[in-house]
Amino acid sequence: MTSSTGLSGSRIRHTVAFALHHDDGSPEEASFLTALTALRSIEGVEAFEVVREVSAKNNYRWGVSMEFADQSAYDGYNDDPQHVGFVRDRWVSEVADFLEVDFASLG
Repeated sequence: MTSSTGLSGSRIRHTVAFALHHDDGSPEEASFLTALTALRSIEGVEAFEVVREVSAKNNYRWGVSMEFADQSAYDGYNDDPQHVGFVRDRWVSEVADFLEVDFASLG
């Protein structure tokens, strides 16, 4: 069940689907997404992307996905001051709901 383009070894894919309190297309939404995108500069973050939901099957409007070489890199991201500050200063107050799913390879 492995793929040459999928996760392998000790890699981790961190994904979050989320909805904002802000109106679609608002300056506040754009500001949040810009701040979110800046997290790609944290050491250890790979394959970073922000995506928009196109299905009406759920209420999440946005998604973010990134990969890490291993658990140590993922832990470093979670503890990085830039990430901690983003969660404290933006995520907690601007995100209405979210679902976080972290994936690892089966082998």
